[in-house]
Amino acid sequence: GCVLVVSVIEQLAQWHNSTVKAAMERLCDYIPGKYQIMRCVPCCIDREMNADVVCHSLRLCKQDPGQPLCHLYSPPKLHHLCELMHPSTFIFLPLQKSFMGFSSVCAFPLLANLCEKIKYVLRNKLPFEDFDGDKFSTFPTLRGYHWRGRDCNDKNTTVYPGRRPDNWDAKSDSNCNGIWGVDPKDGIPYEEKFCKGADSKGVVLLGDSAGAHFHIPPEWMTVTQMSAKSFANLPMAFSDELDWPQFSEITGFLNSTIGGWTDSLYLRLRKRNRCNHRDLQNISQNGMRGRLIQEIRSGLARNQLLDNPAIVIYATIGNDVCNGERDTLAHMTTPKEMLSNVVQALRYLDSHLPNGSHVILTGLVDGRFLWDNLHDRYHPLGQLNKDVTYSQLYSFLDCLQVSPCSGWLTPNETLRNLTSERALQLSNVLKEIARSEKFTNFDIFYMDFPLRQTAEEWRKMGGEPWQLIEPVDGFHPSQIAAALGTGITWQKALHEWPQVLGKENPFNDQIEAIFKDQGGY
Repeated sequence: GCVLVVSVIEQLAQWHNSTVKAAMERLCDYIPGKYQIMRCVPCCIDREMNADVVCHSLRLCKQDPGQPLCHLYSPPKLHHLCELMHPSTFIFLPLQKSFMGFSSVCAFPLLANLCEKIKYVLRNKLPFEDFDGDKFSTFPTLRGYHWRGRDCNDKNTTVYPGRRPDNWDAKSDSNCNGIWGVDPKDGIPYEEKFCKGADSKGVVLLGDSAGAHFHIPPEWMTVTQMSAKSFANLPMAFSDELDWPQFSEITGFLNSTIGGWTDSLYLRLRKRNRCNHRDLQNISQNGMRGRLIQEIRSGLARNQLLDNPAIVIYATIGNDVCNGERDTLAHMTTPKEMLSNVVQALRYLDSHLPNGSHVILTGLVDGRFLWDNLHDRYHPLGQLNKDVTYSQLYSFLDCLQVSPCSGWLTPNETLRNLTSERALQLSNVLKEIARSEKFTNFDIFYMDFPLRQTAEEWRKMGGEPWQLIEPVDGFHPSQIAAALGTGITWQKALHEWPQVLGKENPFNDQIEAIFKDQGGY
């Protein structure tokens, strides 16, 4: 955190040809009021001192005995480093106090309430604002309707997206799809006329940070693009855990504001059958591994007797082989553990999903794609001075033992290959589960993560492979990758598992004509 903020301050000073103090004031002015956890203070940062030197000098970064000195930038000469790191070089106590606050943001009174809310949703995977306790909300963030269909009556626990209509919704909209009332021409409820026998079904994602669609806006740290507008989405981003499920590959439903475009399995199901409106749930979490049973128990909202069937996508595409440990191979999920974890979760789903549901197991990604396409490119922090590549970023994070994936984000080709080998073993476990296991209330399918096909499709469109990766973390699929992946998954399902997608509703146009003003998100 210190290295990031000091880097941005130094680059702002350089770009605007200003003092460091003026740059700090500028950054504070950009950030929305209550998120200004580090208010500008007098300080001295010599132009010769990079962010690593400053942060080590402030004693916010440390070098453990026997461990390497972690640095993002090329280190200065040793004697110069020692000279710069001497306490007499700095007026640093106020700045250090500010940064200590930065490292414990929940201590700030204005942010304490938000922190408590975020802790609640992280624990429970449920909306913070949910007055009737049906696991659906009218509030967008804090696991609200950005993550699952928007509730249309948050004072009635029997009204929520995905349920079968109550008395064909003749008097009110019990399933929040915007279709209710009676046709005055013949007295038949619209829901019965348009949705009966339409094979309505929702979509549920059980995933990790890729499924939640983790994204840090590059304009937050690219000073040449930085303005107050750059940080306008910061409150929403924090309240959504730096995830953007509303634009994601499986449950996205809003037009993307983070580049690319939005295409999702949910949107395509809705277009195929307008009765599916709002029937979506994204039960994903940053850092989630194959052991999802607790998240499913607390987060899944599906009544086996009252609700429509669901398409459940089980996609933990990397975290079972990804960790920041020095002995990363020893901390990867084993095939035996994967088998046990997934089968346990599937048995729970079988006891809770309505009959006629479907489960799709998604294989792990081959993450060698990351190093191959990014390692020698400049990170957003390094674009101004051409001084930080993704290789340097990966090494810095690995040194700090906070790498999102030590096995793939490394110059060690042998380790990258071993990580991909384990990922393939775990994918084969999923493939075998789909082949051999049988369940009462759903059928089960397997598909490889479509990275290769996505890259090929993007090349045909004139794109470069590196554009399929999130620019700030250099790890997650980008918005473009998410949208392209949707099309590939959809085509596979159409050709190989048409029963999963259900029938096309012949009344879609009529529904839109009558209820166009009642289908808002």
